[in-house]
Amino acid sequence: MFGYTFYWSMVWEKLPDLIAGAKTTLELTVLSMIIGTLLALVLSILRRQSSGIGLRVSASWIEVARNTPALFQIYMIYFGLGAIGLHLSSYMAMLIALSFNNAGFLAEIFRGGLQSIPKQQYVAARSLGMGAFKAYTHVVFPQLFRVVYFPYINQLNWALLNSSLGMVIGLRELTGATQAAQSESFRTFEFFIVAAVMYYVLSKLIQGGARLSFWQLVKE
Repeated sequence: MFGYTFYWSMVWEKLPDLIAGAKTTLELTVLSMIIGTLLALVLSILRRQSSGIGLRVSASWIEVARNTPALFQIYMIYFGLGAIGLHLSSYMAMLIALSFNNAGFLAEIFRGGLQSIPKQQYVAARSLGMGAFKAYTHVVFPQLFRVVYFPYINQLNWALLNSSLGMVIGLRELTGATQAAQSESFRTFEFFIVAAVMYYVLSKLIQGGARLSFWQLVKE
């Protein structure tokens, strides 16, 4: 219609590079969500305190993570820390930035979920002799993950899409690998159509994996 001719052979030649980038994207997404989830559980509990340093730390973390651009956070970690002599690889900087961002958003999701669980259940667990950690992990958190399942999946997809920002600090995740391949051949449509399909497949894979993990957790 527009006189554009597709040349898919160039995409197939670079497909191994795109697959390698997709693996990096998937790895970053999963690791940052695991780290972010663990941090968010702690932050959400501290956020419910009435006062103290824990409340201030958690509130500050959440405010910065939720109200500044993810790109700004990536720059601060990669270039900002580099300016004071702490040089991180693109991969490590991206993992820290994504984990920081995920923790901020997930902490508010978890805090809302915790508010829907009667406090009496935690008190009852403690009265039965459970420690605080055991009461949360055996009584509170299994219920929490049922409540926050859908918001959690949304954040999982958001982490996947945010991982594409790694391109700006030289990371060869899926978008970075796609951009590098496109810059050599100038076949924009072909490469980014394939990348879009790969992102879609990755999204479905991690959603399926999260669903299995959630149901396994709540059954225990």
